[in-house]
Amino acid sequence: MTTEVKIDLERVTKRYGSKTAVRDVSLQVVAGEVFAFLGPNGAGKTTTIKLMAGLLLPDHGIIRVCGQVVGANGVAARARIAYIPDQPFLYEKLTGREFLEFVREMYAVPKEAARLRLGDLDAQLGLAGLLDQLCESYSHGMKQRLVFAAALLHDPEVLVVDEPMVGLDPKTVRVVKDLFRDRVRQGKTIFMSTHTLEIAEQVADRIGIIHKGDLIRVGTFAQLQSEFHQQGTLEEVFLRLTQEE
Repeated sequence: MTTEVKIDLERVTKRYGSKTAVRDVSLQVVAGEVFAFLGPNGAGKTTTIKLMAGLLLPDHGIIRVCGQVVGANGVAARARIAYIPDQPFLYEKLTGREFLEFVREMYAVPKEAARLRLGDLDAQLGLAGLLDQLCESYSHGMKQRLVFAAALLHDPEVLVVDEPMVGLDPKTVRVVKDLFRDRVRQGKTIFMSTHTLEIAEQVADRIGIIHKGDLIRVGTFAQLQSEFHQQGTLEEVFLRLTQEE
């Protein structure tokens, strides 16, 4: 794993009125790493992700993606990142192919580069049977596969995913896990928010736990286990940490 920092949060705070959703969070995620971001409902996970994606701006602090300050250099930062929300959004009256062409034009990806990349993504995600269907006819798993393809079409350095496995069948879960491993082998970065602790335990290089807006722990699974001198599951460690804090 390299030590090149791809995501850098420096004392980031975000408030909604009197409620502090994210409080003074500092975090670095490096190239070639799958980082799992965990927390109970309402802990600040989705707010943190939207801040990284440039959909929200912090009240205090600085966020850098691949060295670009989100907000100040928003276009440059967004060119290096892809964000997949927990509910995939597609234009339902477009076919999958038309949707990918829309994304290609939006990111100004050359046609030949997009064609080659789509060939690779087809091999990974099994897109051939759905590209010429209207998106409104897709199952949840089909939508998720197309959204992944669209997010990766411009070959981003950082992929931020909110609940990537929700509603997916076991075969598609395996496809997504393999895709994550392939990306990190290329030196890319995966930032994954999830409630599926078993998936986080299986694929994450490091884990961060946010609770009531505070980032309370960051480390490998083994490091989190060692804090309690136990060899329990990530679920056991997570529940103990969030109950004690």
